[in-house]
Amino acid sequence: MGMGVKMPSNKLLTIKPVRNGHGIVAARAFRRGTMIVEIKGRIVTADEVWRYWEVDPRRAENCFRYNADHYLDPHVEIGRYANHSCNPNAGIVRKGRRLMLKAIATIAAGEEITHDYSTLLGADDIWKMRCNCGESNCRRVIRNIGKLPAATLRTYRRLGIIPDFILASGLPA
Repeated sequence: MGMGVKMPSNKLLTIKPVRNGHGIVAARAFRRGTMIVEIKGRIVTADEVWRYWEVDPRRAENCFRYNADHYLDPHVEIGRYANHSCNPNAGIVRKGRRLMLKAIATIAAGEEITHDYSTLLGADDIWKMRCNCGESNCRRVIRNIGKLPAATLRTYRRLGIIPDFILASGLPA
């Protein structure tokens, strides 16, 4: 962390060192189905995210797909620390104009809160990442929603953690 960076936190969540850098850690337990926190930030175009790649790749990687043509840039907000897992305990859901982090499993106090990045990567997305989540079901490389194993895709659909615009991006029905 750079000097002078203020770590976002509240009574429910804190930012702590985790397996992969810093992550969002539950300060108290969350029941499955609970809306944990709103992912706040500035809505930017895909072109703006591409410009980030040239000057601050980490910032580009932290952006959340918001709709077919826009991203949410959490820049200095807590969402910047939302890490991936191939066995996540949370998912991103869209409620009106807001992105929310929702518990899809019981989360204990002290546990890192993670989501699967693939749920925000449309079938048209070319971005990929080498995974280091450490889960037994780790996919090793994180790619777009169209590359998820069929059973995982069905589970995520049932849980409601794939936004409609991602489902509309070219996935088979």
